[in-house]
Amino acid sequence: MRAFIFPGQGSQKVGMGVELADASGAARDVFGEVDEALGQHLAKLMAEGPADELTMTANAQPAIMAHSIAVLRTLGIDLDGKADFVAGHSLGEYSALCAAGTFGLAETAKLLRIRGDAMQAAVPVGVGAMAALLGVDIAKAEEIAAACAEGEVCEVANDNDPGQVVVSGHASAIDRVVERAKDMGAKRAIKLPVSAPFHCSLMQPAADRMAEALGGASMSAPSVPLVANVTASAGADVDAIRDQLVRQVTGRVRWRESVAWMADHGVTQFVEVGGKVLGPMVKKIAPDAETVSLVSMDDIEAFAKEI
Repeated sequence: MRAFIFPGQGSQKVGMGVELADASGAARDVFGEVDEALGQHLAKLMAEGPADELTMTANAQPAIMAHSIAVLRTLGIDLDGKADFVAGHSLGEYSALCAAGTFGLAETAKLLRIRGDAMQAAVPVGVGAMAALLGVDIAKAEEIAAACAEGEVCEVANDNDPGQVVVSGHASAIDRVVERAKDMGAKRAIKLPVSAPFHCSLMQPAADRMAEALGGASMSAPSVPLVANVTASAGADVDAIRDQLVRQVTGRVRWRESVAWMADHGVTQFVEVGGKVLGPMVKKIAPDAETVSLVSMDDIEAFAKEI
């Protein structure tokens, strides 16, 4: 059994998609459609930078999705019959749903632009922050977050793998996490270079905006069941997926549990589409599983022979 998985924010880099666009008409079509949908030369920004502009949430989210879908369309397969599940890390859930036909490409790009803008606007710059805790499990991370909150928001945002958990909330609370984490049992705590505190209750205004946007979006049942971030289990009901995408904005990304659920349900190969970020996490969660990362034309051509 096989799952196709899609990376989230942080996997963007200047130069992404250039080789694909040079080699593949299908990739060029993806980038062109996304540019038209957004009224922006996003492909040029992806190719040439500047890096700080590409890293802006409202640009990074549609860029990462466009790159993943360009890789998939260059591969040239229909996921129905080739995949048993799809899943994505945070914004990668939208890429997964686009790949499975729930959203059209242009609509996915527009939703991610709204999502990025809404997440950035939800909390003034400097008020929120995020930090990665290394060498802790989820129970220890929850304990550290609770101890450092001191009346402010400090919550687990991403449960990535057995030794990496990300916390999110008010900047002063996250500073306390970074200061105290080692004394509380973490190997390290690293403040992340992000512009907003994603996946915590401070994002409620963004969740409200996404509820409005998704309420007006055209959605079809995915051709392959989605393993959702907020439930860590599979489903294909459109109304449930819409609700999960809204809850995802403030909710925990249950990636460790999602991968474990897929492995428990027979998945032996995880194919990361458009990045090399999720594969190492998968190996820590399901060490017996095979991981494949598709980024370059060489990656795509080799996998096309296998599949």
